[in-house]
Amino acid sequence: MLQFDIVLLTEDRYYNPLVVNEYIQNILNEDAMLTVALVQHGLTVTRKSWSDSSFDWSTTKYVLFRTTWDYFDRFKQFKKWLEKTAQITIFINTINLIKWNLDKHYLQDIQQKDVRVVATYFINKGDTRTLSEIFNTFNITEAVIKPVVSGAARHTYRLNTNNVAEHNAIFRELISNEDMMFQPFQESIITKGEMAFILINGKFTHAVLKRSQLGDFRVQDDFGGTLHDYEPSPEEITFAENAAAACPELPLYARIDVIHDNEGLLAVMELEIIEPELWFRRNQEAAQLLAQHIYQLIKEA
Repeated sequence: MLQFDIVLLTEDRYYNPLVVNEYIQNILNEDAMLTVALVQHGLTVTRKSWSDSSFDWSTTKYVLFRTTWDYFDRFKQFKKWLEKTAQITIFINTINLIKWNLDKHYLQDIQQKDVRVVATYFINKGDTRTLSEIFNTFNITEAVIKPVVSGAARHTYRLNTNNVAEHNAIFRELISNEDMMFQPFQESIITKGEMAFILINGKFTHAVLKRSQLGDFRVQDDFGGTLHDYEPSPEEITFAENAAAACPELPLYARIDVIHDNEGLLAVMELEIIEPELWFRRNQEAAQLLAQHIYQLIKEA
């Protein structure tokens, strides 16, 4: 028997946390903003961890992915949950989009639709080359490597010809278990930062600028990264909207991370449509707009 129109999806750490810091409070506040906006449309809403085995997922019409930020650490369990739960309820974004976006090979797909992406070389699981050999193959002196399924800078390393040898052991371990990706290091990550564009139903709502702390290259706040207001140009907005339009189907919500690459051109760093941080606290109207589109989706179903 249906009890809810929609479940907002989180993970165990952020579901009724015992200790609340500023980071977690932002998560709770933004979920509350969206909940209020959905309830104002007459929808019944609850919030659950995706790994809550006691919850009957058939009691909700829709599941909205919000902060499932442990899925890449529990990937086998998450994939099983995805397959099972997709049979009894409807995901937002859709199950097809989620499966597509889980693996960063999607960069190749949007590139084939004339969206510029950061230069990326994919290395298949089981590859026997050393990192030094890979550097020589692509004639690169500085690069970033990371798994194709990752988040929060998981196993993300900045390498150059001086330190590549000391990372061979971890690379051997990783490549024996999963595909990896190899990208020339992009200098603008340090000098300009990473622009993050929020889109609701394919249309731009707001943007932020993510910057790494001095001496690091990772923009995530886990590593000291900072968040700044950002007013994008019309060209940048169009670029982000075109990237969203290049997905297999238009995502109801998305975050497009964009940089100026080493040639000075706009390029997609990441296209996040599984569980992107949307920074509603910087634009509450975006939460209301997402709620409106979800209401329309449910109404028309």
